[in-house]
Amino acid sequence: MSCTSCGTGKPNGCKSNGGCSTGGCNRLNVHDWLANLPFSDPGSDCRIVEISFNNGSRKEFYRNNTLQTFMKGDMVTLEGVSGFDVGMVNLSGELVRLQLKKKGVKEDSAEIKKIMRRANELDLQKWKESKEREKPSLVRARAIIIQLKLDMKLIEVEFQADGRKATFYYTAEDRVDFRELIKIYAGDFKVKVEMKQIGIRQEAAKIGGIGSCGRELCCSTWLSDFKSVTTTIARYQNLSINQTKLSGQCGRLKCCLNFELDTYLDALQNFPNNADSLELSRGTAQLIKKDIFKNLMWYILPDSNKQYPVPIDRVKEIRALNAKGQKPDELGAIELSPAKAEEKEMAHVELVGQISLKTLERNSRRRRDREQGQQQAQRQQQKPGGPQQKSTQAKKPRPQGSHPQNKTGQGAQQRPGQPKPQEQNRPKIDVTKKQPPKKDNG
Repeated sequence: MSCTSCGTGKPNGCKSNGGCSTGGCNRLNVHDWLANLPFSDPGSDCRIVEISFNNGSRKEFYRNNTLQTFMKGDMVTLEGVSGFDVGMVNLSGELVRLQLKKKGVKEDSAEIKKIMRRANELDLQKWKESKEREKPSLVRARAIIIQLKLDMKLIEVEFQADGRKATFYYTAEDRVDFRELIKIYAGDFKVKVEMKQIGIRQEAAKIGGIGSCGRELCCSTWLSDFKSVTTTIARYQNLSINQTKLSGQCGRLKCCLNFELDTYLDALQNFPNNADSLELSRGTAQLIKKDIFKNLMWYILPDSNKQYPVPIDRVKEIRALNAKGQKPDELGAIELSPAKAEEKEMAHVELVGQISLKTLERNSRRRRDREQGQQQAQRQQQKPGGPQQKSTQAKKPRPQGSHPQNKTGQGAQQRPGQPKPQEQNRPKIDVTKKQPPKKDNG
C-alpha cells in the first residue's frame, strides 16, 4: 500500500525511508522503544491504539477488537459520527499505556471507540475525496464569517472520511454567537457541523513549522498539554527579557523555557538566600546575576560600573560578617583571566574538531586587506603620470631629424633596404634590355 498522505508510492506510510518531506508522514517521529522487548504474558498486551488524524494535528485513542495487529503507519478504518473515519496508526503496544496514564485515560473506558478494519481501497478513495474538499471549504467558510462580521478567526476545516461531518476549528478572544453561522454552514456544505474553539498555542500546533532550534515544533509533534510560561522562568535562567527572542511561532513565550527550569532550580539551591546586597566598608554591593555553571555571583559596587565575580563561599562569609554587624573591606572578587578561557577554547577545538570564530575573522581580515591592496595598485596604474605611463614615454622614439645618427656621414648607421648615400644620384641601368653592339670604324 502506498503512502496516501504524500503519494510517493513508498510502502507502509514511508516507513522504509524514514518519512516523506511533504508533511504527510514526517510527524511519525515517535520511537517505540518497547517494541522488541519480550513479555511474560502475551495475552496482556495493550489493545488500545493511538490514531493520528490530519497529518498529526489531532490524535485519539481507539480500541482494537479485531484479530489483526497494526503497526505504526498503517491506515485503518474507524468508527465515526454516523459513519466511518480513516486514520493512521501512530502508537501501538505497551507504549500506549504510558500515554494513557499520562493523559489520565482509563484503558477500560467505554468512551473509547473501536477500530473496524484495515482501510481498503474504497475507504481510502472516499477519504481522499473528503480531504480535497477541505481547502475550498476553508476559503468559503472564512468569507461567510466576514459577511456576518463575527469576531473570530477560522483556523482549519477537517472533514470525516465519509464526508458526513465537518469540524471547524477557530480562535476568538470572547464568546461568539455562531448559531446563524452553523445554519449557513450546514446548508452550504451539506454536512453535520461541529465548532471547536482552540487556543493560540493549539493554532500554532495545527499550522506547524520549524522552531529556532532547527527542529519541528514540539506542539506539532509530541507536546499535548500546554503549561503556563512566565517571564519569571526566564529570570531564573539568567535570560534577557527580550520578547522577540523568547517568543515562539504562536507569539507567546516558548514552551521549551519550562524544560530546563527544574535543573536551574536544583542548581540554585546551593546559592545563599538573601544575598541580593552585601555591606562593605566602601558601600553596598548589589547582585547582578548568578552563574550556576561556575558557581559565581556577580556584584556591582556603587562607585564603579565594573562587575565583580564572587565565589559562593566568599558570599556566605560576608553574609555571616554582616549578621554580626561587621563590614569587610574587600569584596573578595576573583579574576577570570582571558588566557585560561582561550586555553579551554583551544582544547575544545582539538577534541571536537571545530573551527573557532577568531580563525574565521582572521582569514576574512587577511582576504579583505589583500583585496584592498590590489584595488589601490590598480588605481595608481590608472592615474596620469603613473609608473606604467612613465616607462612608455621613455621608450617613445625621437623625431628622425633630431637624432644625431640620422645625418649622412661616416657615423651614420645604415638601415636595411635603404640605399647608400653615394648611390642615391646615380642613374639606374636596366640590365634586362639588350644593347646593340658597337661598330668598329677602323
